[in-house]
Amino acid sequence: MKESLAKKSIEYRKRILKYIYKAKAGHTGGSLSCVDVLNVLYNRIMNVGPSNFDSPDRDRYVQSKGHCVEALFVVLADQGFFPESELETLCQYNSHFIGHPTRKVPGVEQNTGALGHGLSLSVGMAIAAKLDKKDYQVFTLMGDGELAEGSNWEAALTASHYKLDNLCAIVDYNRLQISAPTRDVCNTDPVADKFRSFGWEVVEVDGHDLDALEATFRKLPFAAGKPSLVIAHTVKGKGISYMENVLKWHHGVPSEDQYEQAQKELDSALLAL
Repeated sequence: MKESLAKKSIEYRKRILKYIYKAKAGHTGGSLSCVDVLNVLYNRIMNVGPSNFDSPDRDRYVQSKGHCVEALFVVLADQGFFPESELETLCQYNSHFIGHPTRKVPGVEQNTGALGHGLSLSVGMAIAAKLDKKDYQVFTLMGDGELAEGSNWEAALTASHYKLDNLCAIVDYNRLQISAPTRDVCNTDPVADKFRSFGWEVVEVDGHDLDALEATFRKLPFAAGKPSLVIAHTVKGKGISYMENVLKWHHGVPSEDQYEQAQKELDSALLAL
């Protein structure tokens, strides 16, 4: 079981790079930092898939950091929401597979991209579940740089006020954003203390440790009557030696030589399992 999940993470990274390289566009570093979280959520935790996506009882996932959509597209294709071959059209004219999530793509819950909106949307979904007496869970993935948006804190306050213990927000805490380290752009640390002061229960975890991620999500809700926050400590560009923790790979596209090197590194990681 553990090996199959680890294999998926590596294969997802290979596909993310494949489609970004082909499209000559994409948010490479952040997609590689968050894909392990998506792997665990879609393959181990959430009750959502092509067979029940129209069901009012499905779990909801909102990718608030919508610019890292390549990771989401690859995982949705693997789940069977659409043929993976459709990703060959990524960022092409008339393709639904553009640089941010859109509901024209099967499996996408909400359009996102303008940062700071996903948590507010998810709070509304979680309130709706409470009103309708539904048991579904709502998950949203945010970037750490995104936390500078004030709307997040309005949503955090509202989630606590309404005791939304069916809501789990995840921060992809890779510490880098488009122009500089997050702490140098708008320092939001200490993130855990801030959310706790807003009435959330917070757990921090290695965002690339698949077992630890699964164990963390299986503990939800972390406290009755409180929304849950998972701070996933991640590495931007994870899995590719020359991309890890390097700012330019926020939306860098590999050259042919860099792409071949990245694929060789991931092939070696597969053989090492």
